[in-house]
Amino acid sequence: MASRSRIAIIAFAALGLAASVYALYVHYMLVTDPAYAPACDISATVSCQQVLQSAYGKVAGVPVAAGGAIWSGLVLLLAALGLNLPNKERSLRIAGHIFVLATVGLAAVFYFAYASFFVLKQACPVCLTMYVSVIGVFFVSAASAGSLGSAVGNLSRDITALVRDQTAVTAGVAWLAASIALVALFPREQVVEASGVTAAAPVQIEQMAPEALAEWEKWLDAQPRLDDAAPASPNEVRLIKFNDYQCPSCKQTWLLYKDIVAKYEASNPGAFKYDSRDFPLETECGAGGSHGAACELAAAVRLAAEKGKKKEAEEAFFAMQSPVLTRDEVVETLTRVTQISKAEFDAQYPKTIELIRADTQLGQRLGVNGTPAFFLNGIRLPSLRPAYLDAAIGHLLKKAGA
Repeated sequence: MASRSRIAIIAFAALGLAASVYALYVHYMLVTDPAYAPACDISATVSCQQVLQSAYGKVAGVPVAAGGAIWSGLVLLLAALGLNLPNKERSLRIAGHIFVLATVGLAAVFYFAYASFFVLKQACPVCLTMYVSVIGVFFVSAASAGSLGSAVGNLSRDITALVRDQTAVTAGVAWLAASIALVALFPREQVVEASGVTAAAPVQIEQMAPEALAEWEKWLDAQPRLDDAAPASPNEVRLIKFNDYQCPSCKQTWLLYKDIVAKYEASNPGAFKYDSRDFPLETECGAGGSHGAACELAAAVRLAAEKGKKKEAEEAFFAMQSPVLTRDEVVETLTRVTQISKAEFDAQYPKTIELIRADTQLGQRLGVNGTPAFFLNGIRLPSLRPAYLDAAIGHLLKKAGA
């Protein structure tokens, strides 16, 4: 194989490995660091977090990026150790094996790119980098490989030859061990299933270590505060969530936090206030974005609230969450939950949209460009593990004298 082709495959595989490792780092930080904001979150529609934390970002709780790292590592090993063999015929067969791996990788790229662009309607910069890596390996290996029939037919011979090479054995064992450890030991996110939302068990809140709690409270006290998101009184604690009912992360945080909100509303009814604001990622409501029924969902929840059915409407809409909801589906569910008719919804919609746009404008003044967005006493918060939100509210209530 030409040295330029070998170098190109190594370079593309290294690029894919770097992208996958960075994506795993983002996953890890989102799970372990409540204050982490990924550098690759650029806007409401260009966001690593929205894609990586979606249903398409994990398989059985394991980040898809782990598969990218395992694939890239194997291609890198084969290219580095197998494409410069003295036996040119065997080198060509190794290129054929890489081409087979690249074909599998390309199929995965098509699937995840479709999910990202057409289902989630989000662009993930680090994912795009991985796509470039796989496509590059595919085309270079296709141009460099010998007969695929020869590669497949001699697979056992090529494996035997590599096993006799001590360097290849050591590298292969290291790759296999690292792959198993990555899948088995990578920390899982706390997930609450969406099915049966109304009957979901309470989320178990972890116990924070004293050192972590002290560090978290110190971080909170050092943060700047925005007046537009501050409570009306110094004796109050105000939690604001800018929400989109078609946003997967909004649903997840609602499931994770609703018991905490209910706890403080019950224990501190005069001091703690939860303020859910609308920020639908749909052009009609002023924020832009590609969630086609987000404005209708926000309006439906507002109309349900007027009937005293806000909680039931939120549960129903989050449970049926889909990127392809229609206006008719929203209205049908609203009617089932609240008996509000389609005619009443249509009549109230223009006025309700104006109220939603006012929330959107407030969010934009506060720098919100995606959902969910949280503000606690004017402090901009990332999406937190439940223990950190619970501790933050408790800390600020204590400071407020509640």
